[in-house]
Amino acid sequence: MRRRDIVCFSHLRWDFVYQRPNHLMARAARRGRVFFVEEPMFEGEAGSTFAVVLRDGVTVITPKLPVSVASAPHTSLRKVVDDLVRLFDIADPILWYYTPMALPWTDHLTRSGTVFDCMDHLAGFNGAPPAMVTLESALMERADLVLTGGAQLYKAKRTAHPDVHCFPSSVDVDHFASARWIEAEPADQAAIARPRLGYCGVIDERMDMDLVARAAAAHPEWQLVMLGPVVKINPASLPRAANVHYLGAKAYAELPGYLGGWDVGIMPFAHNEATRYISPTKTPEYLSAGLTVASTTIDDVVEPYGNQGLVEIGDGPAGFIAACERALARERAAHRRLAGAFLARMSWDRTWVAIDALLEDLLDRRTRPVASRRAAIRRDPVGGVPVAASAASRGVTSLEP
Repeated sequence: MRRRDIVCFSHLRWDFVYQRPNHLMARAARRGRVFFVEEPMFEGEAGSTFAVVLRDGVTVITPKLPVSVASAPHTSLRKVVDDLVRLFDIADPILWYYTPMALPWTDHLTRSGTVFDCMDHLAGFNGAPPAMVTLESALMERADLVLTGGAQLYKAKRTAHPDVHCFPSSVDVDHFASARWIEAEPADQAAIARPRLGYCGVIDERMDMDLVARAAAAHPEWQLVMLGPVVKINPASLPRAANVHYLGAKAYAELPGYLGGWDVGIMPFAHNEATRYISPTKTPEYLSAGLTVASTTIDDVVEPYGNQGLVEIGDGPAGFIAACERALARERAAHRRLAGAFLARMSWDRTWVAIDALLEDLLDRRTRPVASRRAAIRRDPVGGVPVAASAASRGVTSLEP
């Protein structure tokens, strides 16, 4: 089996929330080196360097740059990645992008292939840099392979590149199924009354917190448990009530202990540009934990989960509250049987096997380009140089940027 190096550039820190990049890169590291380059941290006025830690077999790189270059960091970041390549003797890696914003300081790197794993519509998020749209277009042009994190993103990208593949959010079923047999609850949740309706994930502009407030007010007996970091919104703006509980960010390993004490998993997402293309990882995680689920009408939740009777769907305060009521009333054993049959086809391991096969095909094509070009030239009666017809020959016939 061929070993390979992957250098991954991410807008998410490895230790932030354990999600798609963590799952895929940890599996990639089982057969080769993976270097996960986070966004930089700016501190002091010393030279540009980077910190190195090992997580799940992945070498996590955090650039450390002086504060003075914060407004124009590209030159310093380019030096960091050059030092990284030299220090670890990285030759001919696959460059794997989660953020197009890394392109200006990595476009010079020698590579065997370029992958854009488009897990979110980043340009739709609050505070997205103005250059995001332009750089994403450039990355789509450069990429040999484009992956999308859900069906809506796939529909948006499939005509913009000739080699796009949809890999929706998956799940580690065994990890979350352990929630069903939790004996001792976490101390900060144990004293909260039942029934509990819980959310786990980032609390940011994608959340409609008014729905949380309205549900808490309509049903004072419900306990709304909110797990996760608060990002890009003012914590003071969050609804406060005796039956709304903010327990903060939790490690991935801790999540089953919390979900095991819930009655319903909720997804009170807003309808805005940041949620237009999302495919929430928490949907199959809630189902694996044995929970019934209530959500607003997010397209990648409605299909397949809502349409297959796995998630109760409702919009607006009245609709969402009604969805929560239906979820609470569902017969748990029958719901778990239905969810189990659906989840049997899902796992991050299966997702990675499929992606890994695409990478192997990409690298195999790289060994054939010279012979293919020569054969094509011999077949051309007027001696012209053939033009690449597909992504199979785009970007992998040369190591030049």
